[in-house]
Amino acid sequence: MSSKPIVYILYNADASVAGKLGYAYRKITASAGQSPCVACDLFHGELAPTETEEWTATKKKIGAEVKQLHRDEIDQEIKDFVTLQKLRYPLILGRSDESGSLELLMEAKDVQGCNKDHGEFLVELAAKAAEKGIPLEIAK
Repeated sequence: MSSKPIVYILYNADASVAGKLGYAYRKITASAGQSPCVACDLFHGELAPTETEEWTATKKKIGAEVKQLHRDEIDQEIKDFVTLQKLRYPLILGRSDESGSLELLMEAKDVQGCNKDHGEFLVELAAKAAEKGIPLEIAK
């Protein structure tokens, strides 16, 4: 059992080929300023299939196990939590460790409020985790 906190980044997209094509279509046809997944924008850039170098470096600063999941990769416990809380993807959830309860850390508006700034994202993530009692240390 892990004693590290866990941060779940839940994308508003599916991992399948059809899901990626559907996301690309939604991204291209979205009106200005409207993104189908602000988490994808922050961590992957516009339509890139891989993480940006900046996100790879940023992720290493998060004192937690980071699990990035598409909608079709999420387990039943997380699906039930999202449904019961009436949440919408993308989301960032956390828990103090594997046996802890799930907590909502950030919604799309919170991620969007970081203005694609990874430093700002880390500050916001740490603050939200502290509010929920999740011991998240951010490395400098």
